Amino acid sequence: MLSVLSYGRLVARAVLGGLSQTDSRDYSLITASCGFGKDFRKGILKKGMCYGDDACFIARNRNSDVLGVADGVGGWRDYGVDPSQFSTTLMRTCERLVKEGRFTPSNPVGILTSGYFELLQNKVPLLGSSTACILALDRRSHRLHTCNLGDSGFLVVRQGEVVHRSDEQQHYFNTPFQLSIAPPGSEGVVLSDSPEAADSSSFDVQLGDIILTATDGLFDNMPDYMILQELKKLKTSNYDSVLQTAQSIAKQAHDLAYDPNYMSPFAQFACDNGLNVRGGKPDDITVLLSIVAEYTD
Repeated sequence: MLSVLSYGRLVARAVLGGLSQTDSRDYSLITASCGFGKDFRKGILKKGMCYGDDACFIARNRNSDVLGVADGVGGWRDYGVDPSQFSTTLMRTCERLVKEGRFTPSNPVGILTSGYFELLQNKVPLLGSSTACILALDRRSHRLHTCNLGDSGFLVVRQGEVVHRSDEQQHYFNTPFQLSIAPPGSEGVVLSDSPEAADSSSFDVQLGDIILTATDGLFDNMPDYMILQELKKLKTSNYDSVLQTAQSIAKQAHDLAYDPNYMSPFAQFACDNGLNVRGGKPDDITVLLSIVAEYTD
């Protein structure tokens, strides 16, 4: 049902709610992951931080912490293609680039671009599409650099309020921006966006800030106020608390996804587009929950 990943000896000497940014200490992220695969994949974590067709990574480098999520486009299954292969390969490639130091923390779009072009040049045939969201924390400058392509995304919560969030990118209803590799001769038919089309942002973070990064399986089933209610339960910044809260959020989203009487954010969006839809949206769900903490090696 869940997977957890933590790097290094991180001491969270932060008070939830944020502290002054006048100090010169390095910051880092304490991150836990949790997720669910949809339908018959429920409760199964595939190898390589992959829940169903979703994939994710958490990586550290000498000067930064980087994490990402990707949501494989399920429609490829109709053509005999496993949608998880594209998202998983993309996230594994981005993770390797980070660990090898082949990136700039202030440019997560560069990580996504390099990872995508490695896939395009891969000698092993790979077909598919996925959305992608990558966040990089520069430890010394205390700045978080982000890029988001499609309808995965992130929230930054401080003192119980959302202070930053990603912008969703949709071509039209339920058709997000996505990176793709099409079969030969079908390049003009398959929807494919450039990684440079990703929405980017950079901003300062504070000790105790909570960062929630997730695929659309979360955001389509839980509105902000529900997410904030769960985050209020996070009373301390130790890893076990982060993990427990990530689990609680992912499970609630999963339960709501299968509630036929619930008016989910996805159902509301569908109604706004002229469709008579009610209930949750069954989908793969991936949640990465992070807290900004003081870094100790």
